[in-house]
Amino acid sequence: MPRLLPIAALLFSAAVTLAARADEVKVFRNSEAIDPTEVARILDRTPPIKMRSLRLLDDGPAAAVARDSARPSALSLPVPFAFDSADILPQAKAQLDAIAAGIRLLPSTQKVVIEGHTDAVGSEEYNEELSQRRAESVRRYLVAMHGIDPSRLDAEGLGKNDPLPGVSPKAGENRRVQFRGE
Repeated sequence: MPRLLPIAALLFSAAVTLAARADEVKVFRNSEAIDPTEVARILDRTPPIKMRSLRLLDDGPAAAVARDSARPSALSLPVPFAFDSADILPQAKAQLDAIAAGIRLLPSTQKVVIEGHTDAVGSEEYNEELSQRRAESVRRYLVAMHGIDPSRLDAEGLGKNDPLPGVSPKAGENRRVQFRGE
């Protein structure tokens, strides 16, 4: 019986570590092909259906946490915009079209937050306003070009406040649009 306490502590520690990774962001690069089913899997916040079933010995609570935590909680695109503008450049449209296809795979009640981000160059106020305009521009594109119900899409401008982990705040990778299921 005394051996069970360290094992339980180890499992709990692993579950907590994996749960901390739940806020990971899947970052797509310029012109990287995006699979709409992966988009839907990342954005889907529908709780899993609970069923009774046979359970393998290693399929305990820690394994369930690991399965749920392994998927990113958001996806990020380096959407190219015209300089100092919210105009979406043509090279961004293929990736946005794949995002739209993924959103259409979600349940019709599923909401998606479109977050605009900037790098750390420029003032706080300017970057917040620019990031909001860019998020709104992506929202308008998804509604106009793909017929997504506008009530399902929220646009938020986060400015330079949330740079990607491990990336310089002034790096171009931070000029991005991020999508989260709500």
